[in-house]
Amino acid sequence: MLHLSSTLLSATACPLVSAANAFPGSPIYTVTTCEGNNIHRLSCDSGVISIQTTLYGRADTVTCSEGKSPQQIANTKCLLSDGRDVLKRRCDGKMVCELSPTDLSEPDSCSGTYKYLKTGYICLPATHLVTCEHSSANMQCGGGQVIFVYGAHYGRVDHSTCSYRRPATQIENVYCSVPATKVSESCNGKNSCVIKASNSEFGDPCVGTHKYLEVAYVCEFLGGPLTASFKTEETQDMQ
Repeated sequence: MLHLSSTLLSATACPLVSAANAFPGSPIYTVTTCEGNNIHRLSCDSGVISIQTTLYGRADTVTCSEGKSPQQIANTKCLLSDGRDVLKRRCDGKMVCELSPTDLSEPDSCSGTYKYLKTGYICLPATHLVTCEHSSANMQCGGGQVIFVYGAHYGRVDHSTCSYRRPATQIENVYCSVPATKVSESCNGKNSCVIKASNSEFGDPCVGTHKYLEVAYVCEFLGGPLTASFKTEETQDMQ
């Protein structure tokens, strides 16, 4: 079984950022959602989401301006929070991610301004693995290759996944998902890795709900674009 050096492993804490740098030229998709009870939806037909940029507030007088008074759109320096960390925790490594702009709640420093959430993301090539609770996720790479986990989440975000023969009460909570950082901590740099989808591994984010583990990962030879980018970042951090 292959393992990365300790220096290289320490640089895998933010694999999505490095992976984005390793795949230049990937098209950037932009989604803009107006403030209110609207759903901000990101999706990839193939690959998984990697958040690149976010803006929450108002930076112009045109976006989400229909039907609004001049006073509501006049402040174009209303940048409450780019929300990047929140979106990365919620969406990185998923094929589909939904949330509301109100999820980026913080003290409103520009009250009275009608705001919007604008996100730029790319779809990274990856193996997307879903494992129902009490089963084991098995990640395997070819000879000479190692695992890089793009993102992992444990919980439930829809009614259909891992729902076979489950009562409605166990699949109704679709707002139950937490980052499963233990997957990258346990599996990054290995040729193969088995990890159980269970509360004992990740805690219980929603008691009574039947959960599942969602993982996105790639396999790469040492010295490829991902490992090279990690080494570059590690060198820069030491300067």
